Amino acid sequence: MQRFDAIRPFYDSEINEALQKVSNHPMMKALMNFTFPEVADEVWKEQLHKTHSIRDFQCNVIYQSVQRVLEKSSDGLTTSGFENLQPNTSYLFISNHRDILLDTTLLNTALFENKLVMTASAIGDNLVKMSFLNTLAKLNRNFLVQRGLTPREMLQSSKLLSEYIGHLLQHENRSVWIAQREGRTKDGNDETNPGILKMLGMGSDEKNLMDYFKKIKIVPVSISYEYDPTDALKMPQLMAEANNEVYVKEKNEDFMTILSGALGQKKRIHIHIGTVLDKEIEEIKAIGESSNKQIVTLAQVIDDAILSNYKLWPTNFIAYDIVNKTNKYAHLYTENEKSLFERRLEMRIDHDNPVALEGFLAMYANPVVNKLKYHDVV
Repeated sequence: MQRFDAIRPFYDSEINEALQKVSNHPMMKALMNFTFPEVADEVWKEQLHKTHSIRDFQCNVIYQSVQRVLEKSSDGLTTSGFENLQPNTSYLFISNHRDILLDTTLLNTALFENKLVMTASAIGDNLVKMSFLNTLAKLNRNFLVQRGLTPREMLQSSKLLSEYIGHLLQHENRSVWIAQREGRTKDGNDETNPGILKMLGMGSDEKNLMDYFKKIKIVPVSISYEYDPTDALKMPQLMAEANNEVYVKEKNEDFMTILSGALGQKKRIHIHIGTVLDKEIEEIKAIGESSNKQIVTLAQVIDDAILSNYKLWPTNFIAYDIVNKTNKYAHLYTENEKSLFERRLEMRIDHDNPVALEGFLAMYANPVVNKLKYHDVV
């Protein structure tokens, strides 16, 4: 088990010591004062000193923090599909990825409320370089995906990660959340990278990878925000890519994005849980193609599930109509909703910058385009 020490979250036996080390940290004070504004510091510090498991920390602190985030920066979280899941059962949730922190935290909130197994969740180690954030991630059952490695190191790291995910799912009965590709979606196109599936399969000892994927119970997850709280923050990278430039992040950019995601206005949020890809995997296996082709086909199946179950909001239809210079979906939003969206666009994007303007609108419009591939939108 020591081979996982570089990437694993804390064991329960390590939780109390870790909490005592950070209980006086200014960022812990900020988190607790945000979550429990009426509670004196001595009271929550005493509670932390009595906490001895990740579950206790998640239920007593993180869950309460999420409720405050939802109360202050959203019009609420709705869910569907959780009836597809069984209690005391682990699943591999493969999700589209819009927000660094919220996607997985909101999923765990819904799993907790539905009395289901919560997840261990992948997070890039580049996001937790600050010592406090690293500790907080490990307290919240995040495991690290190592970034910035040489090809040889990447191969070794991917195998270790795959083995750890397999261990969680098959031996600890712990569900796992992983994004369908590295990095958040910047343009509204949610697409699974087959490389993620190849990585997941590296730890398998099954002759046919599809048998392993069936065993670990893959569940596609669609998460959608009416307003992406980090929409404008994604523009510089899109502009760099449009100009064939290498995008270099500003110092502390990831931390600011985490804050913006948590505190920025989201309006409504929806999470849809798909069904376990059981029959679909059997069908892929029956075709008898090469392992690589099977993986590409499975990636497409995951995309089909995520895109077809993605919840569309008025903001998506407004952006689609603006981009296409039409009123096709005007019956699905009000004039007030359109005015609010246009005001947001005006405040956040320089209208003299066509690349940024186009990118911002595409981020909201593309989910409509993608959904139309599966069925007409009313």
